[in-house]
Amino acid sequence: MTEDESRFSSHAEYLDALEDIPSNPDIEDTLGDVIQRRLNRRTALKQMLGISALGVLGAYPLAGSARTGAGRPQTISDSSTDGFRFAEIEHGVDQTHHVSPGHSADILIRWGDPVTPGAPEFDPYRQSTAAQLQQFGYNNDFVGYIPLPYGSNNPAHGLLCINHEYTDAEMMFPASAEKGKPGRPDLVEIEMACNGGSIIEIKRTAGEWGLVKNSRYARRINALDTEMRISGPAAGHRRMKTTADPDGQRVIGTLNNCAGGITPWGTYLMAEENFNKYFLGSLRGHPEKDSFTRYGIPGSGFAWGRYHPRFDIRREPLEANRFGWIVEVDPLDPGSTPVKRTALGRFKHEGAATIVNNDGRLVVYSGDDQRFEFLYKFVSRDKVNINERGANRDLLDHGTLYAARFADDGTLRWLPLLHGQGGLDETHGFRDQGDVVIEARRAASLLGATPMDRPEDVEPSPSNGRVYVMLTNNAERQAENTDAVNPRADNIWGQVVELITPGGDHAADTAHWELLIKAGDPSKPDVGASWNPATSVNGWFACPDNCAIDPDGRLWVCSDQGSKWKHRSGTADGIWALQTEGQGRGTGRMFFRVPVGAEMCGPCFTPDGKTLFLAVQHPGTAGTRHFPGFERKSSFDDPATRWPDFDPETPPRPSVVVITRDDGGKIGG
Repeated sequence: MTEDESRFSSHAEYLDALEDIPSNPDIEDTLGDVIQRRLNRRTALKQMLGISALGVLGAYPLAGSARTGAGRPQTISDSSTDGFRFAEIEHGVDQTHHVSPGHSADILIRWGDPVTPGAPEFDPYRQSTAAQLQQFGYNNDFVGYIPLPYGSNNPAHGLLCINHEYTDAEMMFPASAEKGKPGRPDLVEIEMACNGGSIIEIKRTAGEWGLVKNSRYARRINALDTEMRISGPAAGHRRMKTTADPDGQRVIGTLNNCAGGITPWGTYLMAEENFNKYFLGSLRGHPEKDSFTRYGIPGSGFAWGRYHPRFDIRREPLEANRFGWIVEVDPLDPGSTPVKRTALGRFKHEGAATIVNNDGRLVVYSGDDQRFEFLYKFVSRDKVNINERGANRDLLDHGTLYAARFADDGTLRWLPLLHGQGGLDETHGFRDQGDVVIEARRAASLLGATPMDRPEDVEPSPSNGRVYVMLTNNAERQAENTDAVNPRADNIWGQVVELITPGGDHAADTAHWELLIKAGDPSKPDVGASWNPATSVNGWFACPDNCAIDPDGRLWVCSDQGSKWKHRSGTADGIWALQTEGQGRGTGRMFFRVPVGAEMCGPCFTPDGKTLFLAVQHPGTAGTRHFPGFERKSSFDDPATRWPDFDPETPPRPSVVVITRDDGGKIGG
């Protein structure tokens, strides 16, 4: 434990604090003072679009029926509602999970459960690297479903692709083993084995979901020994070459895999997020000093660099450039080599949600999950070949990466990150496109992209052509750099932004935006929250993070308040249905709640909408000193909860939950 980390009650809180530190030096270059200007320009927007500005924008700041912080009701449209029909659960915090009445929430797989054929059963007191390389990893995040057989729409048999974001050593190992955290190198290697992803085959039989044992698809991808290929503009680049890989073409492992995506051809996109935290060392005299500072390297959140030189930037100065990418994995070919697709840019990717555009090209949306960072999209050069999946093998290597600039009139422009354009040339240190994608953050800053309130999951809706952007929070934003899309200073609650693509064209270089909701408690005027007045006392949330669009086109939003949940909402995280259409627009309804200290992640529906998979990570970890009756640091030996096993000999275990309706109907009604 470092001196800095010793000030926090858990490793999770320390990592939370690292995320709170913005690394964008240009935060003053936001839109400033645009709230009032936006109101003054509504007439110009109406003329430009040739339609009713009110019908598209709604009444600022919330399109649809809403209530401002001062409690003023606002106008709504009268189109049809989303039609959620389920009994809402209550805010609260305790040791277990809760789901809407009439639904069952069962544990599908837990940290340590066997994944690959022949994997040993989990024994928390006799963990080993060899065992963990075959077992389900820690802190499950993204969940993606691929129906089997491939090309079908089978809602009862498929593959789950699941990310493992990071580890909490104090919750994984007993104090007798940890000896000062992280202590022994063998424990570090177990943590490395826990990172990455799991691919499992599942099937629903007689109404119950279970794993298909000894599946030929079963696979673990990890940070310790999984070899990956590098492709795209940064492949073979001078800044990607290391002692172990002098050609800059291969890399071992993937780090901090947060959200992700599934491509139309059935591959799995793993998003590398807070990769900076794994690197140790000093920047004094470092060749990448300015670039690394922009990414928060070294982050010093883990001790891997003590035992593995590639994570010590003094000994391997360019290794960190090989992380922060989107990794493409073929789950249907267990022997395939994962590929880091560098054309999609290097930053702290929260996810990689895809949609086939109306011209046949693929668009990939991704948020850069740090305060004052940017929203991106990638548009492929070539069209998706739905009939021959192999034809898409290199589709993600060719295309254009864009960053978003939000304007005060409710429009946005997508700025292309292309070498030789907009100052992205040698005068600013960009020799080629490889430099541009390696330093995507600096490139986006130079172009004037809008610094956002921590952009996380970004999901395009195939039903209405709109895109939903989760902005989690930004306590570092000051009043002088607020703007229309980031309108609150000291924003600890976050907001949901809706992008309206022109004619459903996701490849267009312009779009239109609106705030769907401003999160937080609407009963407190100083919060400045905006919700439909139909939202109940349990229907509001703070810190939107992951989200999903169900087969009926309805939006579901997960929250991630971190260790400060007590001060943000006073309740545990969960998932809410959030209406986006008609009279109910802007209405939240609470569906599921996680146990104390946990985070809600990875919502994923089967094609028929009758099953919802949810990832619950770090149970019993974050903010447990605020948990009434416990009020202390949680650990393996003294946890705030033993969810989901509730076995006195077993620590809490991150798990994937499978939710079905008791009458066999669709989730949400």
